[in-house]
Amino acid sequence: MDWFAELKTGVETAELVDAHAHNIVALDSAFPFVNCFSEATGAALSDVPHTISFKRSLKEIAELYGSKSSLDAVQEYRFRSGLESVTAKCLEAARISAVLIDDGLELDKKHEIEWHKRFVPFVGRILRIERVAEKILDEMITYADKIVGFKSIAAYRSGLEINTNVSTKDAQEGLNDVLQAGKPVRITNKNLIDHIFVHALEVAQSFDLPMQIHTGFGDKDLDLRLSNPLHLRNLLEDSRFSRCRVVLLHASYPFSKEASYLASVYPQVYLDFGLAVPKLSFHGMLSSVKELLELAPIKKVMFSTDGCGFAESFYLGAKKAREIVFAVLRMHALMDLSIPEAIQAAKDIFSENSRQLYKIKAVSGSFGSNGITSLSPTKLNINASLQGISFVRIMWVDASGQHRCRVVPQKRFHDVVVKNGVGLTCASMAMSSHMDGPADGTNLSGVGEIRLIPDLSTKSVIPWAKEQEMVLADMHLKPGIPWEYCPRETLRRVAKILKDEFNLASRMSFFLLRSVLMDGKENWVPFDATPYCSTSSFDAAFPILSEVVASLQSLNIEVEQLHAESGHGQFEFALGYTTCTNAADNLVFTREVIRAVARKHGLMATFVPKYALDDIGSGSHVHISLSENGENVFMGRSGATRYGISKIGEQFMAGVLNHLPSILAFTAPVPNSYDRIQPNTWSGAYLCWGMENREAPLRTACPPGTPDGSISNFEIKVFDGCANPYLGLAAIIAAGIDGLRKHSTLPEPIDDNPDNVKDKVQRLPQSLTESVEALEKDDVLRDLIGEKLLVAITGVRKAEIRYYSENKDAWKNLIYKY
Repeated sequence: MDWFAELKTGVETAELVDAHAHNIVALDSAFPFVNCFSEATGAALSDVPHTISFKRSLKEIAELYGSKSSLDAVQEYRFRSGLESVTAKCLEAARISAVLIDDGLELDKKHEIEWHKRFVPFVGRILRIERVAEKILDEMITYADKIVGFKSIAAYRSGLEINTNVSTKDAQEGLNDVLQAGKPVRITNKNLIDHIFVHALEVAQSFDLPMQIHTGFGDKDLDLRLSNPLHLRNLLEDSRFSRCRVVLLHASYPFSKEASYLASVYPQVYLDFGLAVPKLSFHGMLSSVKELLELAPIKKVMFSTDGCGFAESFYLGAKKAREIVFAVLRMHALMDLSIPEAIQAAKDIFSENSRQLYKIKAVSGSFGSNGITSLSPTKLNINASLQGISFVRIMWVDASGQHRCRVVPQKRFHDVVVKNGVGLTCASMAMSSHMDGPADGTNLSGVGEIRLIPDLSTKSVIPWAKEQEMVLADMHLKPGIPWEYCPRETLRRVAKILKDEFNLASRMSFFLLRSVLMDGKENWVPFDATPYCSTSSFDAAFPILSEVVASLQSLNIEVEQLHAESGHGQFEFALGYTTCTNAADNLVFTREVIRAVARKHGLMATFVPKYALDDIGSGSHVHISLSENGENVFMGRSGATRYGISKIGEQFMAGVLNHLPSILAFTAPVPNSYDRIQPNTWSGAYLCWGMENREAPLRTACPPGTPDGSISNFEIKVFDGCANPYLGLAAIIAAGIDGLRKHSTLPEPIDDNPDNVKDKVQRLPQSLTESVEALEKDDVLRDLIGEKLLVAITGVRKAEIRYYSENKDAWKNLIYKY
């Protein structure tokens, strides 16, 4: 059918990023060419020509070379043409645009990584941790090369049941055993291997590098029983490493179903099917990849060739991968996926998933061109001081939504803070927007101290101050024990209850202000006075806006669009969809970037909800969808669904609507927030929802590409720039969970301006006082957010109410805080 022709074209033309391979060897290497077709060694190699995989693969190589289909004829062609010629032919036919090489495999006369760059636009290095340890012990050398990830072959040595709490004493005894065995060093002691593995994970997490792990089948050195990825469960459950992404190699064959399960329940687990494709029979390859996709999100499954020694192995891996992925996606296109979704799945599997995981940036989509740029050194150079980093900002967001930081010298950060954090008073989560001290009624005071533990996966060079880095922190009672008031931990804890993945995109508005002197005093006035989507406004602000976008891109934050808004000097940025914790992190970093770049240009950027009472307000709207295994489950799948929303989507959204008055205490946290939430201002002043109704606080949306009659997401408009994003999103998820548990349903949508039918709809809280009263009565949020944190939040909010009611013009100072 034409459908499948379109899918086949999409698969055949998709770019390939080979995420796991090995060095190519010289023509006269002692490494046998027959190993291109098998993992067998020694006498077992004589049986390889009798395997189905060998016969199929040899025929395909012979067709590529135009030679007879025999091993002798193919080898004769290789020697006659020369290694450079056959390598160029194979890799050009494979259409691989990037390859990541594990050069820790010892091969006779293997070419160095630089040699491979003649044939592929981008070549990255994967560091095999056990081999590095062996070489250090053999030669006392160190490595400072750029790398894109780590790799472990613990499965070959002592198995995957890693003891993450192995003692230093046991590791030292293991080291002594290894050294006493003499050279060449081969590390097989389990305690030492586990010790190396755990510390390598710490380094990988520190520099946001993935860890590839050999799982499943291999050569005869492997005990297959110990290579089942289910043995990794204790490691995956260890909270210290919950942010370190691990890649299970080789489809974990014959444990592909087990690998798929792990990737479906652990957010840090990814899958790679190299080696299984092309080394298995056609049915074996097909069933293995099919099993990976049975549970695992498509966004977590990746292609690689596991090419090793010979260019032909890269070609075969690429060719068979296209055939197998097409065959699997064709089956799904009959039942589960539309053709465009299947084509996108192919692109994700072949390149996009690896690009994101290994941080490979594309500058051109054409094969054979310089389509890949080098990786960001700020993320990959293990010795950060080489980049001129002097200081590290350790950042957190308090209960009032203010961004705060502690700054430490770079050396102390790595020597002390990474492990032990920095001290912080417990009063830090009781401060209001007007006072750096604990608010009454929070049950927090200056007595007691917590630890700010940096989340190293968020560490980045500061775009506007490149001699500094910034990192977001979690709040712990002591390292490894989260504090119950920690906003980031609260979001993670609540999101974990939700079985579906919670994805969102942010739309944030802000004002650009310039300083003028009036009667000898500094005043901040709007940057301009142009209308909505004004081209002249965009031109005037372009130097600032373009620098903001470049800074966000350097932080891997996607900007989908930007424009001038309706207010004087007001602009809006739309960020791309991502998971909830990443979205909250991105929101924090985006606020930081916008304010800093504006300051650099002599302006002030403010996210205050109502900068001028006679002008439009600024929001920080969030667009929310739910997904399961990479599929949008908020969207209705047939005409029988209510409003084009799935049953799960409706229940979740109904829960949010029911608890919206209480949620406002988190998402609209200062009295000024309610000056913004007024009728006829597109801010959502009534308790209702509507389909593409911008006057409703909850608006369902169907952007371009959404099937007719279906809804892909819903927008929450009553979220502003003073909100702590972690607490705001935690409250929204908690409300959605309540809707799912109670199987709540939505009332009829409002298809008119709610202010025109105000007799039919209820007003949302018109003050912070009203939203706090609603929150104090909300047992559901109390249970899911936590009693102690809720007491602190209400104490801070009541302090805001008192202060701003007694100081009528004090709201004007909010521009210096938000």
